Amino acid sequence: MKAKYRRRFGFKATKNGPALQSTIVKACASVVIPALNEAKRIQEVVAYALADPATDEVIVIDDSSIDNTAMLARQAGALVVTSSMLGKGTSMRDGAAAAIQDIVVYLDGDLANLRPGIITSLCLPLLNNEADFVKARFGRGGGRVTELTAKPMLKVFFPELAHLAQPLGGIIAARRSLLQALTFEDGYGVDVGLLVDAYLAGAQLAEVDIGSLEHDSQPLHDLTFMANEVSRVIFNRAKLAGRLHVEQVIAMYESQRQVTAGIDYVLSLRKGRRCLLLLDMDGTITPSRFALELARITGNEAALMQMLDTPHDDAITRSERIAGLFRFVHKQQFEQTARSLEIRPGVVELVNQARRAGFMVGVVSDSYFIAAEIIRRRIFADFALAHTLTFEGDVCNGQLQINSAFLPDDDDADAPICKSNVLRCVLADKTPPPVELIWAVGDNLNDLEMLRLADNAFVIDPKSPKLSEEPGIAVINAFTDLVKLLGHEANLVDQK
Repeated sequence: MKAKYRRRFGFKATKNGPALQSTIVKACASVVIPALNEAKRIQEVVAYALADPATDEVIVIDDSSIDNTAMLARQAGALVVTSSMLGKGTSMRDGAAAAIQDIVVYLDGDLANLRPGIITSLCLPLLNNEADFVKARFGRGGGRVTELTAKPMLKVFFPELAHLAQPLGGIIAARRSLLQALTFEDGYGVDVGLLVDAYLAGAQLAEVDIGSLEHDSQPLHDLTFMANEVSRVIFNRAKLAGRLHVEQVIAMYESQRQVTAGIDYVLSLRKGRRCLLLLDMDGTITPSRFALELARITGNEAALMQMLDTPHDDAITRSERIAGLFRFVHKQQFEQTARSLEIRPGVVELVNQARRAGFMVGVVSDSYFIAAEIIRRRIFADFALAHTLTFEGDVCNGQLQINSAFLPDDDDADAPICKSNVLRCVLADKTPPPVELIWAVGDNLNDLEMLRLADNAFVIDPKSPKLSEEPGIAVINAFTDLVKLLGHEANLVDQK
């Protein structure tokens, strides 16, 4: 039976990759699949697991499904065991108890389009004594609960685990002896709980890239409950480890705020949209500049103007020096200034029409995320990307963190930090469908490279004649000029 599945899922001897591994790895793993009403895909997942040469057995732990999950799993060749109690954590524990091999690999029951050899890849660090607990890494980043809850909390309470891409992922390989010593939570926090427990138990951890992953998304109302469960588990582990302090909780919320400024979070919001509209903030959405207004209000206008008149400084050095001006300024002052900035007429209408036409709309700024996020919400855009200032006790400490989406590729380290790199990040996103149409609107020379990369580029109130003279960039008098163009462009994309 296993030979049939191996042919079906493409295992054959080649010079590299999983196929080579399949010639040297023998059956060594019990594959456990917790399942609740997974009739749609359970047979495919079981067949996939049986096709892997590292698989010795497949155990489906059925959480008393009311569809045909159990029957279909048996037909596909799995041993089916009814869970001793409702809940994924109990199912995972029951699966480890039923396993006959010392290596246990967990898969979700709703996976699809997996590349061949993932089970083998997960087992290799264990077989080579390089790890006791292995997490799968897939895609560019995690979902909303991963990026907004799990990662910021781990960064504060367990920074040793902050580098892991998918702390909530349910695809895990571990030694059965280790699993039997860990606590299996009942709810959504089971996977991160096992990760933290394994680390605290002194286990050697590893992460394996398994490529892209397709599975059913959680409904929005489930995400809130999931975030609460994940938070509860991490708080609990931090308390047990003696790491739960008021200062860390404050730092955690600051870390969560900064996550929404990251490109991984932004890409998770795309949800299949193929059109993108990027709007510069200072001078484009708002006629005035945020830093100038904040400097005026806080009595730093003269010092700021002096810094702006130092052409020998590079952009980052200047930005860091300007950030230092706002040290000891309370967060409320940043927020009040951003709320008081004038918005150009027609911006809100443009954003609304663009989103209706299928565009994802973002604010991209060289200024500060705390301001760009408020402007984003004022114009009803989908996201904001800007550099972040850090706050301690709601007071700015003057430290600037450059947004990684603005950084050049590693192989082009001499390239400048630029908004155009945001476009490159979006275009490099492998999540289907690809982005096929990009509009961008700016007003100054620091927007030029972004405008050059866009399919349709526009400037409003240009601050340099070079922008007006640049081929492919159109000058608009008002944002309402763009509304009429949106429907036609989006329809062309839909017809492809």
